[in-house]
Amino acid sequence: MKKQFYIFILLCVSSFLATAQTKLKTGSWRGVLKPAAGELPFNFEVKDTAGHQQLTILNAKERFKVNDVKFVGDSVFIRMPLFDSEFRLKQEKGMALTGRFIKHLGDRDAITPFTAKQGIKWRFFQAPEKPAYNISGRWSAVFGEGTDRDTTVGEFVQTENKITGTFLTTTGDYRYLEGTVSGSKLYLSCFDGGHAFLFTANIQDVQTLTNGLFGNTPWAAVKNANAKLPDAYSLTVLKPGYKKISFNFPDLEGKKVSLDDARFKNKVVILQVMGSWCPNCMDETAYLVNYYKKYHAKGVEVAGLAYERTADFEKSKKAVLQEKQYFNVPYPLLLTGYTNNKKETAKSLPMLSNFLAFPTTIIIDKNGNVRKIYTGFSGPGTGSHYTEFVNEFERLTESLLAEK
Repeated sequence: MKKQFYIFILLCVSSFLATAQTKLKTGSWRGVLKPAAGELPFNFEVKDTAGHQQLTILNAKERFKVNDVKFVGDSVFIRMPLFDSEFRLKQEKGMALTGRFIKHLGDRDAITPFTAKQGIKWRFFQAPEKPAYNISGRWSAVFGEGTDRDTTVGEFVQTENKITGTFLTTTGDYRYLEGTVSGSKLYLSCFDGGHAFLFTANIQDVQTLTNGLFGNTPWAAVKNANAKLPDAYSLTVLKPGYKKISFNFPDLEGKKVSLDDARFKNKVVILQVMGSWCPNCMDETAYLVNYYKKYHAKGVEVAGLAYERTADFEKSKKAVLQEKQYFNVPYPLLLTGYTNNKKETAKSLPMLSNFLAFPTTIIIDKNGNVRKIYTGFSGPGTGSHYTEFVNEFERLTESLLAEK
């Protein structure tokens, strides 16, 4: 009997040790995603808060907080607050992590190996070479080759070895990029839980970037203080013969919503064509939440039309609800039932011509007529471009509200 008692105690202790929670060491960490195109580093911090651990991902000025961190024995499970993605990791004494980053894409999972070490603040190099050039300023950058060429605008701020910035495209921007200039090489990265970006290039001189790679896509750039993109209000338009947008999509409770509903009558209406998987849409949602608070009482309504990775209502609802809760979205988000394929979007809104990007923002006057359509979104990571967009967008709002 005594022997059985000791065996029971031993089993209990073993079970406890197998499930005991071991926290991560607080402070600075360096994570490295390892896709086929090369190692993609980013930095994050760990701290104890309100009885649990919180991660903060660092990209230039952005601080992206992650609260869903769980421990089972030596395993760590980190679920990202936006985008349907997670880390499944093993830890070593709370100071090193190895495992996988998993993006759930509706019909499949994309898996990327991942490692991280505690106590490291540098991103690309512990001791980079002295920079050969300072490449701060505006650049005209071309990505791809032949018919796949895409002209973008790069903007960088460099202080010694550290560099931050972004690329602006006709469909949005690459958000907060951060990296290093080492000798005559440029390295930039960003990780936001949904997308992981890695850019490299040779710096030929203060005017020329060559042999660039973005994943497997080649790119090059020349300095150009006057570089700019086409007018974002000119790219997507209504087809001839149309003045209005029409749809009938369910909200998150399954109730059908259309622009014929009373809440939209005699209102300036902003339609956000978006997806919970889209980082630029995330930036736009953050802006529109505050915009709605500012203008709703003056006669503005906003609605988001969600195009998800799957047409399954319950799966899409779960993803969109996560975004609604994270940003405390006060306006209705509608599940279109169409996927994020641009052809699907065009099919669901057949009055649109040349649909190019998520997000796309449709501005409707008090008579229900479409007045402007804005392609893409230049988020706060673009600095003055974001400020210019906000100022212009709100001037347009004021003028539409003033119309009789």
